[in-house]
Amino acid sequence: MKILISNDDGYLAPGIIALANALMPIAEIVVVAPDSNRSGSSNSLTLDRPLSVQRAENGFYFINGTPTDCVHVALTGLLDFRPDLIVSGINQGQNMGDDTLYSGTVAAATEGFLFGIPAIAFSQLNKGWDELDSAARVAREIVERRFDHLPRPYLLNVNIPNLPYAQLKPTLATRLGKRHVSESVIKTKDPHGRDIYWVGPPGAARDAGEGTDFHATANGHVSITPLQIDLTHAVQLSGLRKDLS
Repeated sequence: MKILISNDDGYLAPGIIALANALMPIAEIVVVAPDSNRSGSSNSLTLDRPLSVQRAENGFYFINGTPTDCVHVALTGLLDFRPDLIVSGINQGQNMGDDTLYSGTVAAATEGFLFGIPAIAFSQLNKGWDELDSAARVAREIVERRFDHLPRPYLLNVNIPNLPYAQLKPTLATRLGKRHVSESVIKTKDPHGRDIYWVGPPGAARDAGEGTDFHATANGHVSITPLQIDLTHAVQLSGLRKDLS
């Protein structure tokens, strides 16, 4: 198996190093990741400047762009083979519910999916890298699953509680929950006295009932949510056609 690994925390992040080390014994891996933290970059492509590719001492490639840039460049110009799987992460912090729209971790996996390659995004529930070895072990086990009942390509979003491996409960298939709106921006001053704003923290979970990714992880389960790209509001489509007729 040949696996392309990326992330949004940057090529030096502990999460991507742990993920690469976990998958190295079972696959031929190539790591192509951003040169710095690109959290929250979503599916953005860099179109206003050229991108450069460099290689670190550990063999990882790093690019001065977004997670989507990294996978796109890898698949269309850098690699001389087509990966069997795209893996993104392990992210420092959860990517659940509405957060998946903003996530660079999920975006890297999504770019592979758009190229017709199965893809999995991995995130830890809490920041700080606690129990990272446990999360990496879970990631390897999930990669080793065949997912025979899923059509190819598939796009999976995995969130792993920061717990010792022995304390993790069985992995659950889940749907995305929903959050309240984000907290207000944080207003402060720069050294010149001008107003500046920091984006505030995400809101609390609004839909965290049984079956959601929020509920599963809060109860110690690893959550796997299958994602799709089609944003068409199918329920409203027939109504819109009537309004246009």
